[in-house]
Amino acid sequence: MGVVSVVLVAGCIVTGISLGVRATMGIYLDPITSDLGVGSGSFGLAIAIQNIVWGFGQPIAGGLADRFGTARVLVAGAILYAFGLLVAKEAESVTALNLGLGLLMGLGLAGLSFSVILAAIGRSVSDNKRALAMATVTACGSLGQFVMVPLSQVLIDSFGWRQSLITGIVLVCVAGFAARPLRSSQSAIGNDGNEPLTIVLKNAFGHKSYLLLLAGFFVCGFHVTFIGVHLPKYLEDVGQTTQIAALALATIGLFNIGGTIAIGALSGTYGNTRLLSTLYLVRGIVFGLIAILPMSPVLALASAAVIGIVWLSTVPLTSAIVLKQFGPTNAGTLFGFVFLSHQIGAFIGTYGAGLVRDAVGSYQLFWWVSSALGFGAALIHLYIDESPFQKVGDSGETTDVAPS
Repeated sequence: MGVVSVVLVAGCIVTGISLGVRATMGIYLDPITSDLGVGSGSFGLAIAIQNIVWGFGQPIAGGLADRFGTARVLVAGAILYAFGLLVAKEAESVTALNLGLGLLMGLGLAGLSFSVILAAIGRSVSDNKRALAMATVTACGSLGQFVMVPLSQVLIDSFGWRQSLITGIVLVCVAGFAARPLRSSQSAIGNDGNEPLTIVLKNAFGHKSYLLLLAGFFVCGFHVTFIGVHLPKYLEDVGQTTQIAALALATIGLFNIGGTIAIGALSGTYGNTRLLSTLYLVRGIVFGLIAILPMSPVLALASAAVIGIVWLSTVPLTSAIVLKQFGPTNAGTLFGFVFLSHQIGAFIGTYGAGLVRDAVGSYQLFWWVSSALGFGAALIHLYIDESPFQKVGDSGETTDVAPS
């Protein structure tokens, strides 16, 4: 097995565990709030803290990985992640929940993150295979979701929510050990310059297309976290069983496996920005239909299947655009800032949804907001230029920052 293949396998294992365990949070909402005697908003705040800490920690984790190597950052993230789950397991108050599922798990996710892994994959794979390789790794996150959600539901039903978290703790520790092949910080395809990070960031934040990418990924964060955390509770609110709710989340993960890989393969033909625009358009339509159609088990699973196809498909496409615009050397840092925008959207999506449901007893408003944001993001991506950023020199000459 070649070096690139080993790196891809390691990336798939770590991503599958990291995102798989994190995807189970939605099915913990009901048992945790019932056990602790708190509302959906309290649980939503813990996950919102997790997301915002994850977001602000991501550029830092990406920068450390760019400089010191990916594996060290992943192992540190795994330790924090596991400790956060342990604190949550012993929680008896909202404060402890915010510390465990919020602060510590957020810091852990920043280190044990697919965005750190994707930057390493991007440095190891040639440009023409990059989007597909990153799509494959991202799809493994959905495979983890497909496996972990129903498994966790069975464990919760059998042993209670506290004991079920032990499985997540063990798996996250396994992910830390599996990260070793990702230890190199060196690019396999060349270095795109030694500019100071301040100049790199100045170029990025002065580039309109990069800023539009930030705005688009904000919407993605709003969508996936609102649905990932609140979809099970929404389905129960409208008369569906806990089994259907868990199966819907698992269905999202299952259909995203094929959807992400297929869309990654199509990027070479249709371009990343056009595909992203299409994905957000589909989301907008589906969320609008959920808001107006009477829910049934068939509709719940059918909607989950369509959402799954466009679920994490945005991640490799967005990552590929950053790499095309600015090259692989500072990819971890630059995608970290894009992901920060994603997590700000995630904070608003999960906390806001919990507050609204507690106030009015329904998620209906948030489905309409999600639909409108999907249409807005579809429009935004039509104006993003994914070609290499051109730096204007003192003499007026333009130079590509990213390598060809």
